[in-house]
This record gives sequence, C-alpha cells and structure tokens, in this order.
Amino acid sequence: MILSFQADVTRVGTFMLANEGSNRSYRHIGVNEGHHSLSHHQNDPGKLAKISEINEFHARQVAYMIQKMKSIPEGDGTLLDHSMIVYGAGISDGNRHNNENLPIMIAGQGNGLIKTGRHLSYEFETPMANLLLSMIQGMGAKADRFGDSTGLLRGLNG
Repeated sequence: MILSFQADVTRVGTFMLANEGSNRSYRHIGVNEGHHSLSHHQNDPGKLAKISEINEFHARQVAYMIQKMKSIPEGDGTLLDHSMIVYGAGISDGNRHNNENLPIMIAGQGNGLIKTGRHLSYEFETPMANLLLSMIQGMGAKADRFGDSTGLLRGLNG
C-alpha cells in the first residue's frame, strides 16, 4: 500500500487487519481466543489483558506504516506529511457495543489540512462521518455529505 502511494498509483487505501465482527484469533502473538469473543470481556482481567495485547499489536502495525511513510521524501516534505491516516474503531467498548467517544487517531498533515500533535474533542454524538467528510473535501473532492455526516469538523488545521 505504501509503495502504491509512493508511486502515485493511488492516494486512497484501506488497511484492515480484521473486520469488527470477526472472531479472528491472534495465535502469532499468543492470543488463541477470538477477538470478537474477547471484546465481550465483562471486565474479566484475563480477557482485558488479551484485548490489550491485540490492541498493542494493531498499534504497532500502524506505527510501522507511519514511520515508513515518514521516511519517504516527497516534494517539500515526506509521504506522511502529504497524507491523512485515520486509525481507530467504530466501537469504543465492545463489551457494551457503544459507539460514543471513539478512539480515533489521525496521522499526517494532509498537505497542511491537519495540524498534528494535539488532542481534539467534539460534542457528544458528533458523527464520525463529519471527520471523513472533512478529509474528503480537504482532498479537493466536491461532496456535501458523507454517510450520516452533519457538517465539517472545525479546528483540524489549528
């Protein structure tokens, strides 16, 4: 995927290790139980520890991708500087199936669209689609709506 960005074959990609309903196990990191089953942890310390191991594995994969993109020169910056990476989940607590307060991280500056190194909070029940719409428009696409968006996210660029 990074090579296709670097070669300008595409500028949009999805890197997904498993879909959110998947019960994939992670035997290669010592977690034999299914991810989805573990997400219904009922505050069991053993299950929480295994979910934490899976989350750490996922974060390491994203960190590798970000570091790789940061190391590739492109124009007046790096491939990462000219990209927008969204990392997160559609559920904040699998045990309760809630989708408020989603754990979302954005890496890359989107060629100046995003000021990095900050924590932003938005009003309760702000649709995730507002972030995606902001990114779509930031790439120059003409779109008034995306999914259940209600508008653009303010403050992304500072």
